[in-house]
Amino acid sequence: MQLSVFRADVRAWLDINCPETMRLPAVQDEVVWGGRNFQFKNPDSKIWLERMAGKGWTCPTWPEEFGGGGLSKEEAMILSQELSRINARPALTSFGISMLGPVLLESASYEQKLEHIPKIVRGEIRWCQGYSEPGSGSDLASLATRAEADGDDYLINGSKVWTSYADKADWIFCLVRTDVEGPKHGGISFILFDMETSGVSTKPIQLISGSSPFCETFFDDVRVPANNLIGGVNNGWAIAKRLLQHERTMISGFGLADSLNSDADHASIMDKVEDAAMHYRGDSGRLSDPVLRDEIAKFKIDSEAFALTSRRSLEESKKEQGPTATSSMLKNYGCELNKRRYELLLQALGSQALGWEGSGFKIEELGVTREWLRSKANSIEGGTSEVQLNVIAKRVLGLPDILNMRKGRD
Repeated sequence: MQLSVFRADVRAWLDINCPETMRLPAVQDEVVWGGRNFQFKNPDSKIWLERMAGKGWTCPTWPEEFGGGGLSKEEAMILSQELSRINARPALTSFGISMLGPVLLESASYEQKLEHIPKIVRGEIRWCQGYSEPGSGSDLASLATRAEADGDDYLINGSKVWTSYADKADWIFCLVRTDVEGPKHGGISFILFDMETSGVSTKPIQLISGSSPFCETFFDDVRVPANNLIGGVNNGWAIAKRLLQHERTMISGFGLADSLNSDADHASIMDKVEDAAMHYRGDSGRLSDPVLRDEIAKFKIDSEAFALTSRRSLEESKKEQGPTATSSMLKNYGCELNKRRYELLLQALGSQALGWEGSGFKIEELGVTREWLRSKANSIEGGTSEVQLNVIAKRVLGLPDILNMRKGRD
């Protein structure tokens, strides 16, 4: 099909099938995560998900045989452009789409793909990630959660921490230790299991922002079928690194707000900055504070440059069949951009950004304070900034590993 014909077909389909409320700026409590127990706050969100999933367009480039759209990268770009044209909200937000699905397509057996990928496309299962542990954060390969073979199953014991939305997830993709004798990187496996399995429990962690998006997750003699292992026993580290590249690419998108690739919800943040600066500083129709005006202008320039770099990296990653180590570069810079964005918003709000509760503050002002606090975690999640800088030094710049060189001399 010619691309011009495809574009016309996509445009006609979207004009008919995208509900009007799905063309309005996104509302936080209407974000669609999917899953067995998900409650749709807006009935149109359910309609939009069903229609997009029916076309496979929640995962437009994934193979049709697994429920994806089967689109070429050029067709997927046209779909993205047409969705942006009508300001359409994402039909589905999912760790299954952004992290798990790509590595299943690369590493899972055909039967495992048939079982899990169509459910990801349709938003039927909500996934969480079991990586970090109380003693294994930046040094992830030191993880201690054990999976011991027991007939056709594994018995899993241990705990994870900072497990995003574990209390709401249906299934988990989890790193476990299946060999304690060999090198720590070589004894790790990647396994999937249902969060309703006996022995799984979660405990939400309340953040300073007041929200609890993360959990402690505990496994006590959790019995998991051995055929839920992805990529074979003790081959989990390679899958873990690959998934982290996808996760870091996703997190880098925080920095794309207000840029060429932004969505309606994020694009409004810098508008809020300028509106707040004019309102709280007594300006009328013009931001007169020269220092703040200069900082906003610099931020917008950096944001646009980052968007163009991200777009170029995305095109290059398609040639490489997925993200590369440059995802660490994008993640590191994108997170710093997002933190700058909220610092500017607080600066614009002035004393109205200092509230936590009380009648002297508007709801949106109190929300900004919490969002600013939450943004600080951007440089921790998905691998700390220090970890990203190490990856950039070794894998992108090709710099020598000084520590190992010193060990070799000793």
